[in-house]
Order: sequence, then C-alpha cells, then structure tokens
Amino acid sequence: MTTRERKINTWVIYSIFALVTVGLLYYMYFYKPKNTIELYQELTFSDSYEEIQNLILEGYEENFSEEDFENIQNNTAIRVGQFSLFEYHNTSYIIMTSPGTEKLKVLAVEELPEDIREFFMGIAN
Repeated sequence: MTTRERKINTWVIYSIFALVTVGLLYYMYFYKPKNTIELYQELTFSDSYEEIQNLILEGYEENFSEEDFENIQNNTAIRVGQFSLFEYHNTSYIIMTSPGTEKLKVLAVEELPEDIREFFMGIAN
C-alpha cells in the first residue's frame, strides 16, 4: 500500500468516525427529550400536534389526543414533576425524582393505595 493510499484510508476512517460521533451527539442532545423538563418544553412550545407525534411510542398513539395537546398548550403548568412507577406482584411504588438533572435523584418514595395501583395498571393495557 502506498503512502497516498494510506492517507486516503486514514482520511476515510476519520470521516466515518466524525460522522458517527456527530450523529450520536445530535441524537443525544437534540432529537428526543431526555427528561420531564425537556418533554414539558417540547409539548408546550411545539407549533402543532403533528410536530410532537414523533414523541409518542408506536402503538400508544390513542393515549395522547390532539385535545390533550391543546389543553397543555393553553394552560400554564403549576409544577412539572418526574415520577417512576415500580410495579411488583402485590404492591406498587411511585418514586418522585429530580426533573431536569443529569442523574436522577430520589426525592420521595410512596407505596400506592390499591385503587391508585389499579388505575396505573390499567393505563398500560
């Protein structure tokens, strides 16, 4: 292999590496909301319902209507919280975490009463 061919191969490898890196950074920082604060901002400042449909997981489209979107757009949130729901066989816990932080921090943990547990279990079905 000549010196010229090595330089071209090296340039191609660096170019591919740069494109992959830029693509990953774009996806991580610009493509999807990473936490509740960013999701709130996306929903509040989007220009149309169609614009945010890419945020809805395929198969769950019916769980977020255009009416829901308009209500979010036309009202100001009093608070934006971030929660995780852990379901076990006989109990469920809701864990309040810190919204907008790089790493989740636990703010509160509560065991759910049975009626609220059933409500959350019904959402996913």
